[in-house]
Amino acid sequence: MEAATFNGLGIAPDILKELNKKGFSVPTPIQLQSIPPAIEGKDVIGIAQTGTGKTLAFAIPIIQKLISSPSNGLIVLPTRELAIQVNESLEKIGRSLGLRTAIIIGGDNMNRQIRQIKSNPHIIIATPGRLIDHIQRRTVSLHKISILVLDEADRMLDMGFEKEIKKILVEIPRERQIMLFSATMPPKIMDIAKIHMQLPIRIEVAPAGSVTKNVTHEIFFLKQTSKIALLDTILKKHIGSTLIFSRTKFGAKKIAAQIRNMGHTASEIHSDRSLRQRLTALSGFKTGKYRVLVATDIAARGIDVTNIELVINYDLPEAPEDYVHRIGRTGRADSHGHAISFATPNQKFTIKMIERLIKKQLPVSKVPVLSQDSYSDKEAKPNNTENRRSFHQGKGAHSNANSPKNSYGRADYLGHSSSDRRLSSGQNSNSRNNFQTDYKGKRSRPDSRLSNKTN
Repeated sequence: MEAATFNGLGIAPDILKELNKKGFSVPTPIQLQSIPPAIEGKDVIGIAQTGTGKTLAFAIPIIQKLISSPSNGLIVLPTRELAIQVNESLEKIGRSLGLRTAIIIGGDNMNRQIRQIKSNPHIIIATPGRLIDHIQRRTVSLHKISILVLDEADRMLDMGFEKEIKKILVEIPRERQIMLFSATMPPKIMDIAKIHMQLPIRIEVAPAGSVTKNVTHEIFFLKQTSKIALLDTILKKHIGSTLIFSRTKFGAKKIAAQIRNMGHTASEIHSDRSLRQRLTALSGFKTGKYRVLVATDIAARGIDVTNIELVINYDLPEAPEDYVHRIGRTGRADSHGHAISFATPNQKFTIKMIERLIKKQLPVSKVPVLSQDSYSDKEAKPNNTENRRSFHQGKGAHSNANSPKNSYGRADYLGHSSSDRRLSSGQNSNSRNNFQTDYKGKRSRPDSRLSNKTN
């Protein structure tokens, strides 16, 4: 069978020329199915796992529609890093065509963003909290928006941005096109689609919760205090680029320091680092300056780093869906990757929940003989007091959101703008709430009524 091309999808000749120049010749399934109806102006719901080319699936239609139009486009997404990545993709295709963009994200200079807005960009790329800040200050108007893209919509809801998304949907004109892309499709997203979208075309190239076939999996059950010694052993065995996920920003910082002490180059990204520091760490990881990058779940989605050979879940994710997003950083496109997870003996139920979601049994490996004389992981282990405090937050005890000792890492969802620092109530996704409910009686979990937001 002849391979599909971008020809015949309704793409303008000038954009096709740029795609060929940049080496885009064969569309991915999500691109092949999403681009034609999006170019026709229809509302689209795209469901695809990470690494499948969702960005180009909405970038091509939005560029084609707006490059010669007096109206504007708006792309809303959960994190600063993803906003910058999407902007790079848009510029790669549209820069030579005269495309102008503005990035509105927390942690960046507000006056610089105002200047970008005043330059009348074709497309605004924004995180929800900072966009609401601009709307409230009346430094941005959405009355000329003709096309809205909600990228990683489930992640935004999971981070507590439901109120902001609804406000944005109210601010834009009633006559508009909406494209919604997500890796999973919880009921809250479907509710938004029913209210705000007109007969949307649903395109699902992979079932929600599915994982790429290019990734192999491995689990080690061990004590918390043995994790760093096992990490040392693994990094000696696997010499390729490695992305490590920590539950907390405190843990990420400590793990990165220990990895450097092992003799490896490493950096970390979490909410205690400035936007410039995070971008520098990502750039260094992409170019090979750092072999290892340690991150909290702020990097689980939207970070476009190719050829990551190994993903390590040093701490298991807080929700099963996050396992899918984490390991989606490896095995992208046609490459192959490996995912290793560390689990303590009392986390067997957590593993079962992940297996239920991905419909796959995760193989357990025997822990090798470890020498722990040089290692101590006691600092990274949440103490019982912290666990009790986290569990009882919903009963009147409010934790300090800036504390690095938040035992489940929710402090990593802090941004720099005022909207990003607000605490939300009851806005976790339905799937996450189910996940926490299943744990009652099993182990202490943070109350789902308190969650921190990030951009």
